[in-house]
Amino acid sequence: MEEIKSYKENVDSKKHSSLKRIGNFIKEARLGRNQTIEELASNLKIGVHQLQAIEDGNKDLLPEEVFVKAMVRRISEKLKLDTKFIMGEFKSERKEVKIEEIVEDLSKTSHKKNKNLTNLKPLGFGIFVLISGFFGLIASSLIFNLFTESSQNQIPKEEIIKNN
Repeated sequence: MEEIKSYKENVDSKKHSSLKRIGNFIKEARLGRNQTIEELASNLKIGVHQLQAIEDGNKDLLPEEVFVKAMVRRISEKLKLDTKFIMGEFKSERKEVKIEEIVEDLSKTSHKKNKNLTNLKPLGFGIFVLISGFFGLIASSLIFNLFTESSQNQIPKEEIIKNN
């Protein structure tokens, strides 16, 4: 019996976190369009307290999930959000991630990349020098052959003088 209760609490917390993510999307979109919560609720003909509960991700103040999904669909359509994506968020079971954790992960990743690039710089420079030296050698060889062929094809001055 304890396992069933634990499972139900885990599922509820996942639904709660998905509602919280959806609420954040909706709130950001509403604020981005300079709409007050009262204006949007009035346009949708829903209670301000219900819209506030959705934005806050507070499942306890909302009716059954089927009604919440219907409200979220209407809200996302009204705000011209990607309704398919928003509705898909109800099904996703990601854990709630804090912004600080994301920033920390990004800084670790960029630090590792910088470290790897620092290790590659001397090697990359050496390869660049070798390749450019090789191309320089080929270019100088071609230029040398071009001048030698043109000088061999020239008629010596003495022959020109004799012919005149």
